[in-house]
Amino acid sequence: MFENINYLLLREIVSSVLIMLGVAFMLIATIGLLRFPDFYIRMSAITKGATLGLTLILTGMGIYFNEADMLIKVLLIIGFTFITSPVSAHVIGRTAVRNKIPFWDRTNLDEFKDYLHKEHMARDHEKDGKE
Repeated sequence: MFENINYLLLREIVSSVLIMLGVAFMLIATIGLLRFPDFYIRMSAITKGATLGLTLILTGMGIYFNEADMLIKVLLIIGFTFITSPVSAHVIGRTAVRNKIPFWDRTNLDEFKDYLHKEHMARDHEKDGKE
């Protein structure tokens, strides 16, 4: 039953589909970067889209090359990306809040208002102490 399967062709098809899906996610993330209304939503779109796109592209490459050392490198890069991408997005977002980058006027900030008030009050208090 499985004697007639061309595994090289199957591997190329699977890797091509994964790479094309990764490129599509990165394209969608780029469109989100250009079209979304404020900094925070844009940052969320590009962080998620680029991480997922990179993961799919690297997985496709790992399948295509079909070598153990390539698979280890791909898994390390994916792991590093999954660790650093959310951390960097959080730091950039928090810096934007501290610098009072405005939110989109239709963003629901009900759960976030106490934090914003405390953050800006503490920052204003620090400025008063330095003067």
